[in-house]
Formats: sequence, C-alpha cells, structure tokens
Amino acid sequence: MITTRKAVLEDLPILLDFEQKLIKAERPFDETLKEGKISYYDIKAMILAKDVEVIVAVQDNEIIGSGYARIVIPKTYFKFDKFAYLGFMYVKSSHRGKGVNKFVVDALYSWVKSNNVFEVRLDVYAENHGAIRAYEKVGFKSHLINMRNDLK
Repeated sequence: MITTRKAVLEDLPILLDFEQKLIKAERPFDETLKEGKISYYDIKAMILAKDVEVIVAVQDNEIIGSGYARIVIPKTYFKFDKFAYLGFMYVKSSHRGKGVNKFVVDALYSWVKSNNVFEVRLDVYAENHGAIRAYEKVGFKSHLINMRNDLK
C-alpha cells in the first residue's frame, strides 16, 4: 500500500539522492545545465519552510517518490493573489506506472487547498512526454511554452 506524508529532516539523504537522479533524467532535455554535480533545490530549507510542503510517497517503509508545493505571490496582473508551484516530482524507476505521482500530487493538492490556494502550476520539459502524460492524468493542461535561443 502506498501512503504519503510530510517529509522530515531524517529523509534528507534520500531526497538529495532523488534530486540527483531527477537532474540526471532531465539533462537530456536541457543542454543549458552545467556539467558535474548541480542542485536545483535547498531541500532542507524547503522541509523547514512554512510556505512549502515537501511530500514523500512511502511503500513498505521505503520512500519511493517525492514532490513539493510552494505558495507564490504572482505578478499583479493575474486574477489570483497567490498560486502553488509544484516541483521535485520524482518516482523511483522501480515504482513508475503504479500511480505514485497521483498520490503525491493529491497530497500536495490537499495542502494547497488548505491554504486557500486554487491555482496550481508547474514546469515540464516539452520533450519529456512521460512526465507530461503523468501531469495530464492529474488534471494539468499545457498553458505556456517557454522558448530559448542560443546566440553564440
């Protein structure tokens, strides 16, 4: 049985490993990432923050997935006064295709709604079709395309 819970500092070694595996999986989609070890997040600070919820998915006492939601104040031209940004969505390869991402997202949605936030956004690489399908399964729709041009 898969359950979710709020991450605690004792989870940090596993979450740091997940971050490196996530970066490794995303490198083929982003030629702008530096070589060598990099970090996307300050996971310890996120676990301790009041405006961030880090969730882990657990099965048989093993952490098998993660994700976070951060409450963000948007630009003044939006209709909403705050939104939730989701990230750090990772599922161990041995548990993919089992609905783990949905468990994590549902837990994050509950936290987001408990903070009276109803707009949720995330970023995903356009070529990461597996991630796009997973997000579509939990209600996300394409909204904006981020484009770039290397002028070197």
